[in-house]
Amino acid sequence: MLTLLWAVFYVSHSSLASVKVKRFLEEHSPRLMKRYRLYYSILSLTLFAGILYHSVTIPVLQLFPTSPIITYVGYMLATFGTIILVKSSRAISLSGFFGISTPKKEKLVISGIYSKVRHPLYAALILIFLGYAFVAASLAAIIHLFCLLVYLIFGIKFEEQNLTQLFGKDYIKYKESVPALIPKWK
Repeated sequence: MLTLLWAVFYVSHSSLASVKVKRFLEEHSPRLMKRYRLYYSILSLTLFAGILYHSVTIPVLQLFPTSPIITYVGYMLATFGTIILVKSSRAISLSGFFGISTPKKEKLVISGIYSKVRHPLYAALILIFLGYAFVAASLAAIIHLFCLLVYLIFGIKFEEQNLTQLFGKDYIKYKESVPALIPKWK
């Protein structure tokens, strides 16, 4: 059931964020499009809350024994992921992102943490989910992580198609010079 809930979340997330859906709404329902980001955010948060609720109702099935070191590593991974999440969120307008305010014309962000990786939010989520898997050591935590990793294979592809449609050659050039998730070591 948990995998199904994540599948619904990720499919709706990617399909509703597509440029095609947005263009369709702009043409056929401009009034709805004005608040599209807000409705999209409410739906996403509602689905995510449903996943969290379902997660806490699942009996804990511990997959491996934990130790203070494993727990520490888990908390460090999750903390590092949270730091990346906060740093990458600073480069975008959160009120515009969630649809609370009208976002300005979208522009390609390639500075700061975005100069090191193209998808720092996804990299942060991987670290947070991985850290949670270490701390919880449960089947549910592993399913959360697995679903995220499977989604990212497709989600990054769809997101980059959208970004290429929005920003054209600028995004293609950026994509060629900056790795997706893991920064290059020089």
